[in-house]
Amino acid sequence: MSYVPFVAAILAFIVTYIATNWLIRYLRRIGLVDKDMNKKNTPLIPISGGLAVISGIFIGLMFYIFFQTFYFKYTETLLFIFAGLTSILMITFVGFVDDILRKSKPAPGGLRQWQKPLLTLSAAVPLMVVNAGTTTMAIPFIGRIDFGLIYPLILIPIGVVGAANMVNMLAGFNGIEVGMGLIYIGMLGLYAFVNNSEVAALISLITFAALIAFYIYNKYPAKILPGDSLTYLLGGAIVTIAVIGNIEKAAIVASIPFIIEFVLKARNKFKAKSYGYYKNGKIMSYHNNKIYSITHLFTRTGKYTEKQITWMMIGIEFLFSLLIWVA
Repeated sequence: MSYVPFVAAILAFIVTYIATNWLIRYLRRIGLVDKDMNKKNTPLIPISGGLAVISGIFIGLMFYIFFQTFYFKYTETLLFIFAGLTSILMITFVGFVDDILRKSKPAPGGLRQWQKPLLTLSAAVPLMVVNAGTTTMAIPFIGRIDFGLIYPLILIPIGVVGAANMVNMLAGFNGIEVGMGLIYIGMLGLYAFVNNSEVAALISLITFAALIAFYIYNKYPAKILPGDSLTYLLGGAIVTIAVIGNIEKAAIVASIPFIIEFVLKARNKFKAKSYGYYKNGKIMSYHNNKIYSITHLFTRTGKYTEKQITWMMIGIEFLFSLLIWVA
């Protein structure tokens, strides 16, 4: 039975790889494209790569469910797998709708700010109705607290809404969302496995495999952009893994770069751009020497390329993700 998750992960990789290749051509044909902001002349490339990734995750998890149900006759964990998959599907759909509305005519702009948390809130319902997780949660530097009914009714919805929107804060550089996602999804999956959280480890493994396939096309120079469909998917995957695996503390620690980003963006009322503009091969900040994003630590100097900034941000996420083992 132990080989099935790995076969499912390989299948998720293959499906995502093929789907991304097809999606690039299809999205370009229908005009769902956006500016690649850190390039000379800001070329237009396809957006909403989350559709390919969710396809791989869906097929991978359904393959696992099929074998567990009809071959091994083991159905004990399937309810939580379905709940997790449903939450991720719902939140990805919200992101996709936002991608479409942002590029629609005659009035592009995407979902309004009040609509995003309201719509992503619905993705918390599957995790709530199956009573996923436990009411006792470990808080970094505080310890374990039993929240009772507050956990499923308040904390899970807050976690879903917060996680869905946090990944998008550090968007704008080729490979940055997926690269950082590979780090925290991979680290959370390993942490879940060590702590015997079977379902959380499974979802992490299959999501990780799908992200690797997409990264091949999204790394610098990107052939396709993630869009909100993928940034929302990543946020949904984080909270799903955290809740089902009862590893909320680890998820919070791994999310520290995004928490810092939130604080920095709040200083400018969330008007600042994380990305910069291209000049002589380097990326310059729109905000001069002011720091309203972690990326501004690099763009304010004008010394680094887009690829270098992406790798430094991935490195920062890796360092914080290591802290889950000691926090």
